[in-house]
Amino acid sequence: QVQLVESGGGLVQAGDSLRLSCRASGRTFGGYAVAWFRRTPGKEREFVASITGRDESRIYAESLKGRFTIFRDNAKNTLFLQMSNLKPDDTAVYYCAARHSWSIATNADQYEYWGQGTQVTVSS
Repeated sequence: QVQLVESGGGLVQAGDSLRLSCRASGRTFGGYAVAWFRRTPGKEREFVASITGRDESRIYAESLKGRFTIFRDNAKNTLFLQMSNLKPDDTAVYYCAARHSWSIATNADQYEYWGQGTQVTVSS
């Protein structure tokens, strides 16, 4: 079992940067591939980025490359999402997710554990 708790969301202006955190508790964090997803009202969860257990590989949604960076600190059991040049379209609830696997995935159904989400609102 892994418990995930996101933090760092808030209200920012377009062009600002924001860093989200996801603290994991439970079993060895490094044994899990983890990811960020986001959801806006009326839409399906959207893949944002994923990273393997020991940072051998990262993958991003094509539309977010260059603005978002995923990274992790296994010593602190924490996953991060650094977001820059934020746009109003980035407004969403951001969720971290974990899967007990060495490989990353972009499909939400492949993740077993989820946090409660943190709201990010970008004003124009």
